[in-house]
Amino acid sequence: MNSLIALLGRADSPTDGLEDYCTFLAQALEGCDIQMSLVRVRWMEYGWFGGVRELWCRSSKWRGKWILLQYTALAWSRRGFPFGAILALFVLRLRGVRCAVVFHEPFGYGGVRWIDRIRTHFQNWIVRTLYRQAQKSIFADPLRNIAWLPTDQTKAFYVPIGANIPEPLSRGMSNQNGQKTVAIFCLSDSPHRNREINDISQATNLATANGVSLKLIFLGRGTPEATADIERAFQGSSIQVLNLGLCTSEQIARVLSESDAMLCVRGQFFPRRGSALAGIACGLPIIAYAGAAEGALAEAGIELVPYGDKTALGNALVHILTDRNRWRELHEKNLDVYRKHLAWRRIAAEVVRVLDYK
Repeated sequence: MNSLIALLGRADSPTDGLEDYCTFLAQALEGCDIQMSLVRVRWMEYGWFGGVRELWCRSSKWRGKWILLQYTALAWSRRGFPFGAILALFVLRLRGVRCAVVFHEPFGYGGVRWIDRIRTHFQNWIVRTLYRQAQKSIFADPLRNIAWLPTDQTKAFYVPIGANIPEPLSRGMSNQNGQKTVAIFCLSDSPHRNREINDISQATNLATANGVSLKLIFLGRGTPEATADIERAFQGSSIQVLNLGLCTSEQIARVLSESDAMLCVRGQFFPRRGSALAGIACGLPIIAYAGAAEGALAEAGIELVPYGDKTALGNALVHILTDRNRWRELHEKNLDVYRKHLAWRRIAAEVVRVLDYK
C-alpha cells in the first residue's frame, strides 16, 4: 500500500474543519490503496523552535514521500502572519520530501484597518511563495478565480473540498401541508452573528405570514454562544426553534438529511463553505446570498438572492417549501453534484490523479 502524509498546523477550536477534511479524505484514499496519516507541527505547544525541531526529526524517513501541507493562515500563525508554513515547507524540502500544498485559503483575509491591510499583503505573499516552492498545488476554488496564478498553471489543480460528514441518507420532502424544517448550520462570531440571526428571523417570519409552518434547527459552530440572541429574536413567534449546538458529524448528517431547506446567510455564498457543502451532500435545497457559486457548485441546487435582501430571502424560502416540483429540482441537482464532484471517493480519485499515483 502506498503512503501519504497530511501535514497540519495548530488545531482549531471548538471544531477543526481541516482535521475533519483530512480524516474523511484518508478514509476514502484507503479505497485507492493509499494510507494517509495525519501529522501536526506542534508549534503552539513547543514554540516554533521546538515544533520545527520535532518536524525535522519526524521527517527523517519521509524522503521521496508525498506530503500534503494543509494551508490556512491561522493554522500556521497566532495573528494571521503565517510565516510558519514557509518554514515547514523549507524543512520538508531539505529532507527531500515531495511537497504539495492544499490551499484552503488562496487569498488574504482583507479588512479596513491598516494592520488588516498589512496582514492581507503578507498572506498574499505567503500563498504565492508556497505555490512557487511546492511541487504541486491543490486549490478548493476554480483556478480561474485565482487571479495571481501564473499563466503556466501546470502544477495547479482544482479539487473541490468535500462535506465533513459521513455518507448521508437522502429522503423526500416532508408532508407538503405539515411543518417544514429549516436548518441553519453554523453562525459567525460577533458582531456579524446578530445580523445573521436578524436576517433569519425576518425571512422566516415572512414565510409564516404566508402560511408556512416552520421548525428551525440551529446547529454547529457559533450556535451555542448565540443561544440568548436566538431566544430573543424568536420570542413570541409561532416558529418552533431548536438549538442543538455542536454536534458529531453523524448527527449533522442525520439532521440535514431530515430537513427541508437550509438558510445560508453568513455573508455571500462561496464554494469553500463547509456548512453549505454538507447541505448539498444531503440533497438539501439551499437559499443563500449571492456570491461565488462557481466550479462544481454552479450546477448545485442553490437559490441565490441579492445580499442583504431579507424579503427576497423569505420569498425564496416560501417558494421552495410550497412548490414540490421546485424543491425536487433543487434536491436532485444537489444529489447529482454530490455524486459527480463532492463524494469523498471522487475527491480521493482526483488527489491520486494529481499526485500521479499508479
